[in-house]
Amino acid sequence: MATQTTAVRGRVTFLQVAIALQTLAIFFQAVTAGLVLSSSHGEVLHSAGARVMYGASMLYVLAAILAWRPGGGAPRPILYASGFLVLASVQVVLGIAHIPSLHVPLGVLMFGLSVLALGQVLSTRLSHRSGTR
Repeated sequence: MATQTTAVRGRVTFLQVAIALQTLAIFFQAVTAGLVLSSSHGEVLHSAGARVMYGASMLYVLAAILAWRPGGGAPRPILYASGFLVLASVQVVLGIAHIPSLHVPLGVLMFGLSVLALGQVLSTRLSHRSGTR
């Protein structure tokens, strides 16, 4: 029988940190995408940010697995994190291939999905804080 564990009130979980890092990395990518058009350093920053964003996506998968496994929670966050890693992989391939007609809209979609995931995790945290479940 699996036991359900909940996060201690007021503590930030590894999953929350991973999603926040991923969202921040994607936002950095949006900023540096604008710099690619206007600065010679933009491409270097965007390339470095891509590596960080991809690493953050892998960290999100790891955090989702670790949040699920010991606590016996729902495996759905693993599905979301894995899907996001697939999108990040496609994004990297499109960026390397210089296909901005698909690369830019996918980046916007990824940012929106990441903000939604972050909002969901934070709203769950707030509902646990207030005592409603």
